[in-house]
Amino acid sequence: MNNGTPTASKPRSAARSITVRIKRCDGPGKPARFESFKVPVEPGANIISVLQWIAAHPTTDGGQRTTPPVWDSGCLEEVCGACTMVINGKVRQSCSALIDDLAPAEGDTITLEPMTKFPVMRDLMVDRSRLFHNLRRVKAWVPIDGTYNQGSGPRESPEKQEVRYTLSTCMSCGCCLEACPQFTPEPDPAAWNTSFIGAHAISQARLFNLHDTGKELATQRLDALSGPGGVSDCGNAQNCVKVCPKKIPLTESIAAMGRAVTLHGVKRFFGVKD
Repeated sequence: MNNGTPTASKPRSAARSITVRIKRCDGPGKPARFESFKVPVEPGANIISVLQWIAAHPTTDGGQRTTPPVWDSGCLEEVCGACTMVINGKVRQSCSALIDDLAPAEGDTITLEPMTKFPVMRDLMVDRSRLFHNLRRVKAWVPIDGTYNQGSGPRESPEKQEVRYTLSTCMSCGCCLEACPQFTPEPDPAAWNTSFIGAHAISQARLFNLHDTGKELATQRLDALSGPGGVSDCGNAQNCVKVCPKKIPLTESIAAMGRAVTLHGVKRFFGVKD
């Protein structure tokens, strides 16, 4: 209990220094190089705050003046998915990557690299257009006209709601695609419709097929997943579920959509409509 006597505030821990190695690239198709920076960090700092410090002080640990690093970020609270990069060899969100966990000791080194499955725009920023293209392949939306009031929507059971909520937390960050051996770099957009679609799109197809209004497009989604690059191209490495920052059961979604695609194919063979 405070009796009016001033109390001394808890002293903050002194800042320490770490080394940050960044894989730099000046533009698409340009050669890559590593640059190292000595960065002071406060307790609780994350990768984004370290990059901001380097951007304000773009001088390497060898004293060479350079350009500020480029990266992508938005929400800074692991919701938008934009800040995905490879940190110490593991793909993850940089906003939730804390320095105290990655480099706990004075002088430790952190290595930052862009994802390898998407074209590098510059430094740590990549073009994720293919990721969103694959969501369009499975029509990952609810087909509804929002220009007028259509009344109350269908009721949903708590059990189905619980499953769908978990699937809906996908933020299209690309972690599952970076870790997937079947999802290989494909710079030619003409090949995107036949290359492996990825765990994120398969899981989103499941999400909207479970939706009482979204399932109006279920047949078209199953057709997309039955074709080239569909669910049968998954090699069951299960890397995707291990790196998903939202702990989405991606392998369960792949299995569920695999069964649905098989049943869809059998019905189509015998001329039975879904």
